Amino acid sequence: MSPDLALQKSLLARLAATPDVTALVPSSAMVDGWSVPQRFPSIVVGEGQVVREPLALKGDHRRIYATLHVWTKSMPAARAIAGAVTAAVEHLPIQLESGHRAISTVVRDARFLRDPDGETAHGIVTVDCLAEVAP
Repeated sequence: MSPDLALQKSLLARLAATPDVTALVPSSAMVDGWSVPQRFPSIVVGEGQVVREPLALKGDHRRIYATLHVWTKSMPAARAIAGAVTAAVEHLPIQLESGHRAISTVVRDARFLRDPDGETAHGIVTVDCLAEVAP
């Protein structure tokens, strides 16, 4: 399994198992997808990126980025969800599948936008994971 897919699966599992997150977004509304959801509030796993970490001598370290899209009908709710996601991601080490090992996982940034429809709030949360990848 690729390290970005391993991170995506771990993030979805962590968020669905975190009461502070599920109090704001039902676990059934946390999905892998690519469009504006039909259900609000929602967390949609979007874009990802894997970058070789140049400072690792063995060459087995990667920076894995995952983008989480928060969709709500209120900007304060989007900010609250992003805060709960941050606490869930940074509170305990993330466990990755397929022999990959997360060394550090943090929320790199969170941005908040109003959708052009004038009603929908959109939060974009970028998760940064330094990982040792399996061969």
